[in-house]
Amino acid sequence: MFKQTRSLIALCIATTLSIPSAPLMANSLNLPDIGTAASSTLTIDQELQYGDAYMRMLRNRAPIITDPVLSEYVDTLGHQLVANADDVKTPFTFFMIRDRNINAFAFFGGYVAIHSGLFLHAQSESELASVLAHEIAHVTQRHLARSMEEQARRSPVTMAALAGSLLLAIAAPEAGMAAITATTAGNIQGQINYTRSNEKEADRFGIATLSKAGFDVSAMPRFFGRLADEYRYATNLPPMLLTHPLPQDRITDTRARAQNYPTKQVSASLDYHLARSRIVARYAGIKSDAAIDWFSRQEAKASNDIKPALQYGRALVYLDNQQLDKAAPILEQLHKQDRNNRFYIDSLSDLYLAQNKPEQSITMLEQALKSEPNNPVLMINYANSLLKQEKYAQSIRVLQRYTHDNGNDVNGWHLLSEANIKLGNSQEDLAARAEILALKAGWNKAIQYYSQASQMAELGSLEQARYDARIDQLMVQRDRFMALQ
Repeated sequence: MFKQTRSLIALCIATTLSIPSAPLMANSLNLPDIGTAASSTLTIDQELQYGDAYMRMLRNRAPIITDPVLSEYVDTLGHQLVANADDVKTPFTFFMIRDRNINAFAFFGGYVAIHSGLFLHAQSESELASVLAHEIAHVTQRHLARSMEEQARRSPVTMAALAGSLLLAIAAPEAGMAAITATTAGNIQGQINYTRSNEKEADRFGIATLSKAGFDVSAMPRFFGRLADEYRYATNLPPMLLTHPLPQDRITDTRARAQNYPTKQVSASLDYHLARSRIVARYAGIKSDAAIDWFSRQEAKASNDIKPALQYGRALVYLDNQQLDKAAPILEQLHKQDRNNRFYIDSLSDLYLAQNKPEQSITMLEQALKSEPNNPVLMINYANSLLKQEKYAQSIRVLQRYTHDNGNDVNGWHLLSEANIKLGNSQEDLAARAEILALKAGWNKAIQYYSQASQMAELGSLEQARYDARIDQLMVQRDRFMALQ
């Protein structure tokens, strides 16, 4: 449900895939001295505050993919890696940006973004995991904070000015890069060398994490090598390779290191290929005829274990083009073969709603929820199906629980707003819309909406007390946000 490019390379100062130095022994984590643990620059609490602020700005400005199924997949994969990473000091949040350019980046507070274009170039889950593992290492080793510490050591600029430049780089990349250049004038070569050291460390910790998490460690050099070969003679390079080339020494270093880990036979991940098919069908900007042709050609040469993913992708194209008679038999057969697969459940729910059969969607989702009562994909689809069957009060009850547990998902707040409009409950509609605005750093408008809701509520009621308490919270968050700038 909920179908939905600008490069964010400027954000990746010390946190994107870049150039390592000469190879070292592959299984050693003897690394160069690249600074302290950054405790003299930013505390973990401060990093969390910056990360939250950056994320709110990105929600407002970047084409973030809010697809519940893809979000669950990326989050599950990311946390499988985090569980096997060293030096984890912050919670992690993984999300996707709709952009065909190959890129990934990490920033304060454990936020890791990947471009949808990575799915178009990575050929296996291990290859995608290798990029995520690299970015996780940037966070666990606190490279962004260390970079700020190094810049402060080399120039008289204050920490506040450096942090403000980085914040601006996310909000307006071109202006942000100009500000960063101004604060680090005269230190370009030192910054390049420092970034290379960070990348060397991230590659090595990333491979160690891949191995412990059960992935194919050779996926990292294989992915790097294929990208280098693909764009070796290209005149129009993807943004990542323009600013962070892949020289042979980096590929050689990761290949040698991977060879020192035990060889693992990793079976193909159906969920990865389902996610990839969903992106090709809905987020790659490919015309429907071309997408159908691509899925058919891929299926003809695919192994049996990933053919269902290609059939699924073809069904999504049919569904999105209202060719329901073609989508239905494919989705129903896939669901019959794997009734707990949430990719299939989500899309079959969309099919039933498109066929004006919300009761079938509700029955299917209620059955699935018996096994996983709090699963966000099932809950959001269930609430949406109840809404479409005009069971507004029941939908609101589900959404209240959903937004309590998944407060950063705008989908839940949008549906809650819609359901309350249907019931004529203006004050709760305003409250839901205020939460959406707050997630995008629209503090003043959010406070205004809650103030209007408070004025509508009965004087002295619990509802009014709740709205007023939330106003106080938002004012504190707004002031903290503004102080970071």
